[in-house]
Amino acid sequence: MNKDNKFIEISNAKRIWAVGSIHSNLNSIKLLKKFIYENFKKDDRLVILGNIIGLGNNAKETLSKILELRFDLMAKHKLGPNDIIFLRGAQEEMFNKLLQLQIAPNPEEIIRWLFEHGVDKTLESYGYSSKEAIKIASSGTLNITKWTTQLNNTVKKISGHSEYFSNLKHAAFTTSKKILFVNRGVDITRPLSAQSDCFWWGYQNFSQLDKPYNTYRRIVRGYQSEHKNDLKMANNSVVCTLFKQPLSYNKIIAGIFDDSGNIIDLFESD
Repeated sequence: MNKDNKFIEISNAKRIWAVGSIHSNLNSIKLLKKFIYENFKKDDRLVILGNIIGLGNNAKETLSKILELRFDLMAKHKLGPNDIIFLRGAQEEMFNKLLQLQIAPNPEEIIRWLFEHGVDKTLESYGYSSKEAIKIASSGTLNITKWTTQLNNTVKKISGHSEYFSNLKHAAFTTSKKILFVNRGVDITRPLSAQSDCFWWGYQNFSQLDKPYNTYRRIVRGYQSEHKNDLKMANNSVVCTLFKQPLSYNKIIAGIFDDSGNIIDLFESD
């Protein structure tokens, strides 16, 4: 994986597959993985739009399945390392904060906030107790450092996991600059190079965007907090959201796009 840049350009792609937030949904990703593997073609590309982990009970296992898919597609279609792209979602951002808890100014407050937003499930999938973690967070910098070192070493022992968390991109776009892929949103008042963390935390009224953002006539994102998401209207919208609330919906939404931002297909996991 290449971590030289926050952004990545998708080149020479006939079709671009994009997968919305997965949130540790192991059963659905097994089905989606099979569908992608059977229908992926030469010169296709794949973008995972963040939030592979979090909220569900199988974060570690789900991430491993996605990394297996990456390996299989690269081997079968002779893809390069930049042909399958992983974007940073809020869940990955928060788990990275947990991995560096020793440098937090207020670790006990931070860890409670992280756990309120689903990071406890990811931690537990790696074999750690969230209750014990809260105790550690209030026990001083030395103990926290020992704990985060152990957690980081646990993540490193699982093939590809540490590399995944270290190499996430902020956004992806095609060579034509007509389609942009993000986790949650874009600050439309700023150029892409001057964005902050709204890629995964969102931007106000982003769902209502009704005109292109710079040259991008289509923005594909993998998460939204609102309950409304009408895929039938996606062809006529600038923003195409591959996610549906509530979280209990328990399906993964994905799509296939061309280089110009046209929607080839939208589908849900069974």
